[in-house]
Amino acid sequence: MRFRRTHPDDQFSGSSGMLFEQAMAQTRMAVCLTDPYQPDNPIVFANRAFRALTGYEEAEVLGRNCRFLQGPASDPGTVARLRDAIAREDVVIVEIVNYRKDGTRFWNALHVGPIYDDAGGLVYFFGSQWDVSNLHAARAGEQHAQLMARELSHRMKNMFSVISAIVNVTGRARGLEDAAGEITSRIRALGRAYDTTLEQGAAGSFSIREAITATLSPYGERITVNGPDIRAPFGVISALSLILHELAANAGKHGAWSLPDGTASLSWSGDGGDLRMHWRESGGPPLPGTEPGPGSGTMITDRLLRAAGGQIQRTWRADGLEAVVTLPIQEADLARHD
Repeated sequence: MRFRRTHPDDQFSGSSGMLFEQAMAQTRMAVCLTDPYQPDNPIVFANRAFRALTGYEEAEVLGRNCRFLQGPASDPGTVARLRDAIAREDVVIVEIVNYRKDGTRFWNALHVGPIYDDAGGLVYFFGSQWDVSNLHAARAGEQHAQLMARELSHRMKNMFSVISAIVNVTGRARGLEDAAGEITSRIRALGRAYDTTLEQGAAGSFSIREAITATLSPYGERITVNGPDIRAPFGVISALSLILHELAANAGKHGAWSLPDGTASLSWSGDGGDLRMHWRESGGPPLPGTEPGPGSGTMITDRLLRAAGGQIQRTWRADGLEAVVTLPIQEADLARHD
């Protein structure tokens, strides 16, 4: 099947569109894309697995908002969570009752999230669906949560691998290997954050310490981390992972880690419903006293923080960057587990 991008900045046209189309057609995970630039954010792509799961033909799916799968047993609170996440360009994973074309209902483990281009601009919303009716019927407390987490982790790892492959092939085809490498590194950072949350099951909040450790694991002893094990919603974990990735990537290219003896430290605390992180580099090359012009990483970081209601303060010291990041999290999630 083919889909056509209506936004003028077409991200999946030509050869890259065919690569994406072929990859999505081959995966057994039900997948759809919606276009936030069209009225009511309609579906513009639904693969074969999506149509097999729902029983609808392609012509019956395209141009409709995903809510057409909802029905009387679809929980209004879960629907509100989905609506709110889309409005905030956030990532959300929920279980919701959906309905097939023949009227039969099924439990859908639904993952929805935004897709950005390398300049930080919203392109699509991505949705994957997984029929967990059997798991729901056999739910046995924590055993069910662990089983679902393992399956979701496996499927999400496969999906991140597919997306990374598409980016790399498209980058080589267009002579944009460096840009493709940057995008792929962001996908991998987000994938490491997904792993830590999926391993913790279907909890409503997740360990910040585990997410930070996983995100910064490629940098080994060049960074020290210190902070309490605060728990936060997945939206905070997702944004946190990408922000830390951009700080680390900048340290490797222009900052402390561009020199053999350069190091960095990260500390964090939770206070008054906010997560406060302090990033400090040392031993790097001399830096100007003012912030240089923003690159794509800086723009992505700033956009993520604006969407989450947070902020960042950067200070360019003589031997490295110092940054203080503030992210709001709910007061109820500031439980520490030292």
